[in-house]
Amino acid sequence: MKIAVLSDIHGNHIALARCVEYALSKGVKTFFFLGDYVGELAYPERTMELLYRLSDAYDCTFIKGNKEIYWQDYRERGEKGWEDQNSTTGALLYGYRRLTGRDLAFFGSLPITRVAGVEGLPQFTLCHGSPKRVNEDMRPDMAQTYMYMETAKTEYILCGHTHEQLKMAHAGRCLCNPGSVGMPLQSGGRTQFLVLDGAPGQWKEEFISLEYDVERVIAELREERMEVHAPGWTFVTQKVLRTGKGSHGTVLKRAMELCRQEQGNCDWPQIPERFWQQAIREMQD
Repeated sequence: MKIAVLSDIHGNHIALARCVEYALSKGVKTFFFLGDYVGELAYPERTMELLYRLSDAYDCTFIKGNKEIYWQDYRERGEKGWEDQNSTTGALLYGYRRLTGRDLAFFGSLPITRVAGVEGLPQFTLCHGSPKRVNEDMRPDMAQTYMYMETAKTEYILCGHTHEQLKMAHAGRCLCNPGSVGMPLQSGGRTQFLVLDGAPGQWKEEFISLEYDVERVIAELREERMEVHAPGWTFVTQKVLRTGKGSHGTVLKRAMELCRQEQGNCDWPQIPERFWQQAIREMQD
């Protein structure tokens, strides 16, 4: 039996289609999705349509990522606080406005973690960030990673969120991160996911990196004028898509640092555009 594990699609329906095509060609009929289905890319409805079609045709398991919580929280607080033509929230607002009632209900139905597997093989704990928090990284240099591995009730933990592929073993357990389908880091611009191949009593992991039509993704950003909706954020998006280098989180953190230095404090999402532009200039140096 083979299982494809995909995370952090971020609305990249072109990369998702490439991954699914490859997985199906290898005989995969079961899919685990680890959250962050749409985000900063154009036409999020195309990603959702593909996910729904897959769910109808194959055995698909879904959990919630931090993006899904953003959409829920925004609706619950009265759709206030996000602005168009804003580097911090413009992409979020664009994505939210393209979601349907079906999409929001689907996101609301998802757990943040779940145990999944097949009879006769070790089970998996599925989570987006960590088993406790959707926005918590699990990396080899973080103490909480080892704590979660020591206390896990399953032999395998599958997580996403960092957008980087990872395999590590500790305390008789295996942690795997498939990387990101839509916005992979340290990938050379390739889309990434994981295939698990079941054998008697164990799983064999194969980390996949595939070339795909990145320039088509960027052309769609331009069609939807994302550089107007979210100027700084979209600039970083294009760089990550092409190179796998840099990250939105790094530039956002630096913009907030610059804001605090000048203004004394900086509360997300109130980050003036000039700090985004300065952080981007520093990234290019």
